[in-house]
Amino acid sequence: MVHVQSEEEIKSSDIHLQRIKERVIFKSLIIDTIFWIPSLILAAMSGSVTLSTEAIKKGNEILSTFFAWLALKKMSEGGAHAYDYGMGKFENMTGIVTGIVMILSLVLVFGLTVLKLLNPHMLHEEVTIVAMIIMFTGICVSTILWREKVHIAKMEYSPVIEAQITLFKTKAITEFVVLAALLLVLFIEDNPWEDYIDPVASFIVIGLFLLSGYRTISSSLPDLLDKTIEEELQLVVVRSLADFFDEYEAFHGVKSRKCGNDIFIELFLEFDGNRLMDDVQKTIYAIKDSLEKEIPRSSVTIMPCTGKFGGKKK
Repeated sequence: MVHVQSEEEIKSSDIHLQRIKERVIFKSLIIDTIFWIPSLILAAMSGSVTLSTEAIKKGNEILSTFFAWLALKKMSEGGAHAYDYGMGKFENMTGIVTGIVMILSLVLVFGLTVLKLLNPHMLHEEVTIVAMIIMFTGICVSTILWREKVHIAKMEYSPVIEAQITLFKTKAITEFVVLAALLLVLFIEDNPWEDYIDPVASFIVIGLFLLSGYRTISSSLPDLLDKTIEEELQLVVVRSLADFFDEYEAFHGVKSRKCGNDIFIELFLEFDGNRLMDDVQKTIYAIKDSLEKEIPRSSVTIMPCTGKFGGKKK
């Protein structure tokens, strides 16, 4: 016999999952902060614009991760159930804030890079070697944290976790670019192009940074603006209505939106005015149950009406 979870069990499961997410994000926040301190010191000592870019980027990542942690902490404390439609939009806003902070920090990074390009100079070899060790360690740690978040994302979709996946994936790639640049500087000595490797690598990091920020914002914005559900799910709604075609008189529209993991669907149907309300309600329950089984995490509302989207019949 299949066990159907009660509303209380679903709420308890959601809170438990939010707490797991919160712990993972908090761990990332602590690790990022620990790695940020030596990055700042090395950037100041080496005079490398690439390391300076990386240090600014790490500061941005810490701020973004802090916002994500705040959102998940509130949700894990049960705050999501104080809102009728959940806190999905809060998650979306966290993702957008992450992307905006990433893009704004590019202004400072770009200025530093242009300045270094116009006034190139050699890096200190000893500091470069230490930076390479830290970058290699950072790549390993970022990859582990990235994979950990991918694993959690498979359990349940979350805009916050998706933003963090993008953040740490980009973080691992940019750290690899910085490491490659430092290796080139170390092994290509006495070359006229040596002084330009550092700013060019910084421009690559800027490009990755910009792309990451754009993707984070573009993935969070549609749900925040109540974009309708995907075409695939719309077809599920159409098929379900076709199964009950003889149970209603007319179809007057559908509205849908996503809020985090949850999907809200409103159907406007006209029924035969001679039918008893009890009979109409049975049909409504049947359509509602059918759709909610077909579309996980959905909440379906069916409004009997005589005009488009619940308006009066003209």
